[in-house]
Amino acid sequence: MTRHTDDGETEEANGPDEKREGVDGPDEKREDADGSTTGAAPSSPAPGVPEAGRDEQPSIFVPDDGEVPEGTPSERPATDGGVESAAGGSDSADLDPDAYDPVDVFPGGDLDLREGADSCYKCTSCDTSCPVAEVDDEFPGPKFQGPEQWRLKRKDDHDIDESITSCSNCMRCDDACPSSVPLSQMHNEARGQFVESQMEKLSREYIRNRVLSNYRFFASIASKVPRLANAATKIPGAMKVGEKLLGIAGDREFPDFATQTFREWWKARGGAQVENPDKRVAYFHGCYSNYNTPEVGKAMVRVYEHFGYEVMVPPQKCSGTPMFANGMLKDARRHAETNVENLVEAIGEGADVIASCTSCSLSLRQEYPELFDIHGIEDVSEHTYEALEYLRINEDLEAELAGTELADEQSFAYHAPCHARNQGLDRQAVETFRDVDGVELEDVGDSCSGISGTYGWKEEKYEKSMEIGAEMFEHMEDAEGDVGMTECPTCAMQMEHGTGYEVEHPLQLLEDAVGA
Repeated sequence: MTRHTDDGETEEANGPDEKREGVDGPDEKREDADGSTTGAAPSSPAPGVPEAGRDEQPSIFVPDDGEVPEGTPSERPATDGGVESAAGGSDSADLDPDAYDPVDVFPGGDLDLREGADSCYKCTSCDTSCPVAEVDDEFPGPKFQGPEQWRLKRKDDHDIDESITSCSNCMRCDDACPSSVPLSQMHNEARGQFVESQMEKLSREYIRNRVLSNYRFFASIASKVPRLANAATKIPGAMKVGEKLLGIAGDREFPDFATQTFREWWKARGGAQVENPDKRVAYFHGCYSNYNTPEVGKAMVRVYEHFGYEVMVPPQKCSGTPMFANGMLKDARRHAETNVENLVEAIGEGADVIASCTSCSLSLRQEYPELFDIHGIEDVSEHTYEALEYLRINEDLEAELAGTELADEQSFAYHAPCHARNQGLDRQAVETFRDVDGVELEDVGDSCSGISGTYGWKEEKYEKSMEIGAEMFEHMEDAEGDVGMTECPTCAMQMEHGTGYEVEHPLQLLEDAVGA
């Protein structure tokens, strides 16, 4: 097998299972070294993410060179949605009555919006669920940003409306839609087209968004001199300078960089302490757990090893979540190519992919296959889980935690991130710890935290982000506990910023409860 150590390096170690190329699907046979075949590999439970925009909606983002990858549904570049029309496309005025479909009136592209379009006409569920529309009177809402804007663009060749940059990518509209219209996929595509074709590349907004989207790049530099970087961000007026120069919210507190990153800790401890070819997971730690909160990654490793799992830490880049939110789809694709390549290799060695950040798990599960055609991307999607979710599926946590009692009573105000709700995981932490003696875990409601990744870090969005988060702040302050809890690192930033509470990850409490 291949045991990964740090970025770009691997160690070869003999294991009971030969490394195999690719990933066996649930109905496929694989060829052994002697040419014989064995039965199908056991399939993993399907992730609990919405099917909208994945199976029935082909991915349509065109890669950097503008070429449509070989084997994609269409042989022409597809950038604006739709299907081949009965009239023969946008260049043909001839109508074939035998092929005519009265709904098929918009030419071009692969994203077919006809299914569910009639329901979309008379429904406003997405608009009423949108936290941005609730506080921003100028934002037209997800219904316009999705189906209505696509119809306008395809019918009259309209430009993408600039308001698409006010969408926070919380993806609550996906969860709210009763007709499985792929709203967030349309929003991501629209943002990508707006940034690529209509945004001035030398504008302050574009440069600021590029900086926020590529946090991993700047964090990797700062982590080389973390004490100096932390001191620099604490200089009085430093954040206000950033606001003047780039438009980054000056009222935010920049998160501290860890003096030892998670990957440095992983290498120093000698990698995995458990070898088990029958129980393997590949940890996608993401940027924040690596550079800012390595204690979350350490808790994940110790808890999983407590349950007998061999943990692998493949080379990886950003999941792409901040890039999707800012329309930087070319950047996101480059990162996705690296991630898919390394995660597919780990899956081929018998591992499932585990993420401790719900935005990372949602990105790998849903946004990757919606937006990109990369070999192995569906395998990554089908084998990705959030860390606590995976244990709840595969281990008897109820029995493990039965009779558990913490030495010191702890009370937490728990917030379920929007990206956890989109995966059906909004109650998992409360359900996991409700019977643990000494733990009081209070759900502070279903409101959005308001920060939505990079949205609340923008000068012009800061006040709106705080207005969105006001309900959560109020509920946290009314809760019994004075420690916050969430699975999302940027939600944790907002919770701490709005209340002053210390914030932990459920994995840290689980580590404490099981004595890992």
